[in-house]
Amino acid sequence: MKVKELQARAAVPEIELEIVSKGEVRKWANDGGSGTVCSCAGKDSTGEIQVSLWNEQTEDVNEGDKIKILNGWCSEFRGQKQVSTGKKGTLEKL
Repeated sequence: MKVKELQARAAVPEIELEIVSKGEVRKWANDGGSGTVCSCAGKDSTGEIQVSLWNEQTEDVNEGDKIKILNGWCSEFRGQKQVSTGKKGTLEKL
């Protein structure tokens, strides 16, 4: 799948991205638990997309890394599409 094909509120079977920038790692907490989250920008040959990294992913992925997300999810936040591993997906560095 390519960035230009992503649809909000839809599954992302597989996408490969290069991380072009990485934001600040933030802590979060709610009734369901706590952890860390980080927003990044990822790109492929068709465009750029926001990437949400959660918990250990925030430490494993850095600017310049190439990643593959399998069984991920595309959501929309404040009018901007973003992709993450969601609840069942996996992320691997290439």
